Amino acid sequence: MEEMKTAAAEKKVNTEAPKTAAKTDNDKKKVKKPETEIAELTKKLAAKTAECEECSDRYKRMMAEYDNFRKRSAKEKEGVWADAYSDCIAHLLPILDNLERASQSKNVEAVTKGLEMTVKAFDDAMEKMGVKEIECKTFDPNLHNAVMHVEDEQYGDGEIVEVFQKGYCKGDKVIRYAMVKVAN
Repeated sequence: MEEMKTAAAEKKVNTEAPKTAAKTDNDKKKVKKPETEIAELTKKLAAKTAECEECSDRYKRMMAEYDNFRKRSAKEKEGVWADAYSDCIAHLLPILDNLERASQSKNVEAVTKGLEMTVKAFDDAMEKMGVKEIECKTFDPNLHNAVMHVEDEQYGDGEIVEVFQKGYCKGDKVIRYAMVKVAN
């Protein structure tokens, strides 16, 4: 029986030996010389370094472009504000001119007529700027400021009885709420 075990062990040793020899031959083919491996790694490193420098350069250019855009936008915003302000003042200057002319006149009728013309000029200027007077028929808390309340049967519920100060809006934005007296 021992002979069988010994024969089996020899057979096992014999089958393992050729496999080991085959592995070493394959490993020798796969193993490169250190000089060629270093040269390949150096090329890869140079390529990655160039790629990194390119990305860094692109990033720096993009940041500089963004900084220029930010500065340009701030300058344009400031310019738009100044232009809008100037346009508004230009629309109001004719009104000031009419008021100055009316103040120099000694004739009461001329002053009255001048004030009427000034009010019309002001309405025209507001219209040019897109500012509209708030309509005052029924009370709307989004447009009106009720400063007085009166109980009167001849007026409907929430009806505006008197306007103390006109309100103005531009589009959906209220510039000044109308100050009103509301019934019931």
